[in-house]
Amino acid sequence: MTRDRMLRLARLAAAAVCAAVVVLGVSGCSPRAGEWAEGTAVIAGGGTTGVYFDYGGHFAEELSTALGVSAEVTETDGSVDNLRRVASGEALLGFAQGDAAADAVAGRGAFDEPLPIQAAARLYDEYVHVVVRADSEIDNITDLTGRTVSLGAVGSGVNVIATRILDAARVDAGSVSNPQLDLRESIAALESGEIDGFFWVGGLPTPGIENLSGSLPLRLLPIEQDWVNAVNARYSDAYRSSDFPAGAYGIAQSVPTMAVPNYLIVASATPDAVVKDVLTVLFDARSRMAEDVPAAALLSRRQAIFTVPVDLHPGAVDFYRDQRG
Repeated sequence: MTRDRMLRLARLAAAAVCAAVVVLGVSGCSPRAGEWAEGTAVIAGGGTTGVYFDYGGHFAEELSTALGVSAEVTETDGSVDNLRRVASGEALLGFAQGDAAADAVAGRGAFDEPLPIQAAARLYDEYVHVVVRADSEIDNITDLTGRTVSLGAVGSGVNVIATRILDAARVDAGSVSNPQLDLRESIAALESGEIDGFFWVGGLPTPGIENLSGSLPLRLLPIEQDWVNAVNARYSDAYRSSDFPAGAYGIAQSVPTMAVPNYLIVASATPDAVVKDVLTVLFDARSRMAEDVPAAALLSRRQAIFTVPVDLHPGAVDFYRDQRG
């Protein structure tokens, strides 16, 4: 049995003990606030091959262990879907791209009206992937006209960013045959030759793409600085230029791209004490989670508060103030 599996089983066993203690009414297992609701605390993740789902699964284990609650991650279509689930109360927590969250609080884009959501933390930056086979004739985003390229699943933040980038590059989204696949479906379709490429927005490395690169040589199309500037000028100024480092997914040279921050979101009505509990576990567990989810290592108290234009939840504000004391 591997060390990681032993640690995971130990954490699950601890969670089971805590759950039993809660049922029996014995105190002392968990410092959980009394405002926690009965039932399962759902974390709105994303596709099962993405960072959101992986991060959410490990975080659910940590919440269960530390607080004695029942917590689980659920598969979703991504940021837009996650924001709606959190706002409706279907999920307690969710992961969302900063641009999609900005649209949600403003009631624009995919959202007909403002959603009652706030941020608990800025977690890490995500990178826009435009993935093609290494032997593809496609060298640039401007070559996508007339091609079959997934711009992301309906209800995903990927779809939001993909259409904005195409517009900035002056590529008519209607000229691209878009099967609207999630990451798992996109990976399978590229591998079988059913599509010419796909867009994805996620942390480095994204597990599904990393696995694919082990059997199928890949390339990432560059996203130019001018396009990043154009998207920022038109939308929420949530984006920045970045690079995929050499070696990512087996690629020899660095590739320019666009990055967007990722937030942990909660409903505005979530009790302050619950948000403080969530953040306490998140920061206490980051090094453990980072052993399996590299993006977890990027969590920083100094950067976590920068979620503009999405307001920090009052419970989060209290948490970060307490940390400075």
